[in-house]
Amino acid sequence: MLLRCKARLPPPPPPLLLLLLGPLGPFSPGALAGPVQAEDPAELDFSTERPVHQVSPAFLSFTIDASLATDPRFLTILGSPKLRTLARGLSPAYLRFGGTKTDFLIFDPQKEPTFEERSYWQSQVKQDICKSGSIPSDVEKRLQMEWPFQEKLLLQEQYQKKFKNSTYSRSSVDMLYTFANCSGLDLIFGLNALLRTANLQWNSSNAQLLLDYCSSKNYNISWELGNEPNSFRKKAGIFIDGLQLGKDFVKLHKLLGKTSFKTANLYGPDIGQPRGKTVPMLRSFLKAGGKVIDSVTWHHYYLNGRIATKEDFLNPDVLDTFTSTVQKIFQDYWLSLLFKKLVGTNVFTASVKGPDRSKLRVYLHCTNVNHPRYKEGDLTLYALNLHNVTKRLQLPYHLFDKQVDKYLLQPLGPDELLSKSVQLNGQTLKMVDDHTLPALTEKSLRPGSSLGLPAFSYGFFVIRNAKVPACI
Repeated sequence: MLLRCKARLPPPPPPLLLLLLGPLGPFSPGALAGPVQAEDPAELDFSTERPVHQVSPAFLSFTIDASLATDPRFLTILGSPKLRTLARGLSPAYLRFGGTKTDFLIFDPQKEPTFEERSYWQSQVKQDICKSGSIPSDVEKRLQMEWPFQEKLLLQEQYQKKFKNSTYSRSSVDMLYTFANCSGLDLIFGLNALLRTANLQWNSSNAQLLLDYCSSKNYNISWELGNEPNSFRKKAGIFIDGLQLGKDFVKLHKLLGKTSFKTANLYGPDIGQPRGKTVPMLRSFLKAGGKVIDSVTWHHYYLNGRIATKEDFLNPDVLDTFTSTVQKIFQDYWLSLLFKKLVGTNVFTASVKGPDRSKLRVYLHCTNVNHPRYKEGDLTLYALNLHNVTKRLQLPYHLFDKQVDKYLLQPLGPDELLSKSVQLNGQTLKMVDDHTLPALTEKSLRPGSSLGLPAFSYGFFVIRNAKVPACI
């Protein structure tokens, strides 16, 4: 099982990169006026006899970068009810706390909470912490004002590859766990793997302190050890081979067995893309420590986020580098929310007949039966049009007479691909208030209708009453 291949379409560029443009108008400069000949729909081919794969209900999960804890004051922002509402919309999911700074964070159980953390906890006294009010307004405003300066420091550290150790407190752990718990997410916590003895074995003493504290709080947490150990030499001047890393995981597994986390999941090794020198590292790690991990994890990078262009995100060859996570190319949150609400776990084979296969990308699942509008046997098709003109899809003949609900995502405003706002079936998506997500309203198509996809757009199509046995 692949738990998470931290698919970084840069980190996606901010997450809000939106596909775009909408239908081209019927006229262009220099064109002759007159009727436009409609292009024949591209025929779809489905194979729904049996699923080719089954994904976890937690598929499409996300990370809070560990750099947020470099200055623990900023963890207080996790108390925001708006942020929790957005996160809750993506449940069930894993929330990974990790990244480069994982290996530069040290738990200090004696460290006092920051002023901002204390202010937040004091405001929650005698309240249901998952339903209570927001961060004190003065604290929230100050953190928002100071964050750009903190972000600049973090980026400078990243570019220079000169990382400093930071400490975090019990309060910081509580803030992170409360956010995950109140949002219905399963927390995966990354432990520092760069704490080493003189002979380069992992020094587990700090991890023991954290495990003891989390056990005393009865927290339900899964664990990782380290982030991209293949790059330790660049980040810290230390080389740890896969064999030693495997032994370190065995050591951590034994530690977990002596605490309340004896049944907790352990994931790793969180290496970079398995290619070149990384492959033998992964193999030797699995030989030494593969038996103690619950899932193998690695990080897939589509592009270098510092130099990526819009065109890169529309390049089929880029998407083909990891075809199973292509949906990350868009206005990230709303796309992710629709995926969670409409897409079930059983995966089928779907393809486009003809020459448009690389730029008309289609994926087929059972529909998520937890959606109140749909039932067992329904199908969800999601499709991406990388052409710069509108394309139309035609369902297979045996589904031709079925009613289809369309959920089409397009940008709002003149910024096109870079727009930060998105429309669903022509209605702008935005939160109703800090506690309420917008309604995701479908547009019903007449049976027999082709499925329209404007240029560079993304759509979900629920095929109702499909009565697919593998979805029942």
